[in-house]
Amino acid sequence: MKIGLALGGGGVRALAHIPILETLDEFGIKPSIIAGTSMGAVIGALYASGMSGKEIRERISRHLILKDDTWRDILAKKEHLLKWVTAFSADFPRGGFIKTQGFLEYLFSEITKRTFEELEIPLLVIAADFWTAEELVIERDDLLPALQASMAVPGVFAPASIGGRVLVDGGVVNLVPYDHVLERADFTIAVDVGKVCNHGKNEIPGALESILRAFSIMQASAITEKMKRRKPDIYVQPEIQDIRMLDFGKAEDVFLQAAPAIDLLRKRLKAVIAGQEHQADRS
Repeated sequence: MKIGLALGGGGVRALAHIPILETLDEFGIKPSIIAGTSMGAVIGALYASGMSGKEIRERISRHLILKDDTWRDILAKKEHLLKWVTAFSADFPRGGFIKTQGFLEYLFSEITKRTFEELEIPLLVIAADFWTAEELVIERDDLLPALQASMAVPGVFAPASIGGRVLVDGGVVNLVPYDHVLERADFTIAVDVGKVCNHGKNEIPGALESILRAFSIMQASAITEKMKRRKPDIYVQPEIQDIRMLDFGKAEDVFLQAAPAIDLLRKRLKAVIAGQEHQADRS
């Protein structure tokens, strides 16, 4: 059975995709195709290049201060932590606050695969044409520019240019791109990490928070409408509270808050596998 996997965008909340991938590895499930938007495309690219979910977690954890870390652990991570801080240091180029080139080059520094064709699993990366408002599905040629385009959140990251087109974050047009794998797989799993809960807050937000929150509201509305037309076989939606798109200092909290959704995914996968086994016994 061909499995299609769609990984949605959501900034740091997209790190919740990592325990999802670990769960698939635990069940011996390998997707036949992956579609990703924004940070979901970045995580998808790491996985499609041949890394396991556990390897991706270990790679990311080297650049974070975790709650159980001792001073010895932190000192051992010093070089990696400095790279992480440098990658996300504020820069103000024309068209965006933060340049993605350094971040992506850093993230992919140990990966030799630079094109879509070299990946072990076919990958679809979603971006949006800034001037025509068209959705663009990228699946060929250079990988890095496509990822830059897919995660170029308007007003936050600088747009990317591919083939003469100005491209921005794919979440503008398709936050969880499961529709692009429905016809290319027998069973589809979609992961939406865009839902953010900020319970009890009523203060006036700042300018950047206003942009990012409005962005999330529009994305949620679009997904709701798409789900009315056609749904994936499994839809996973971790509820991440009080973690904004760029709160990379709260990455460990993302893993913790994703745990209930992971437990639910395990139950769904067990039910699907049991159903397949029952059907095989009857035949």
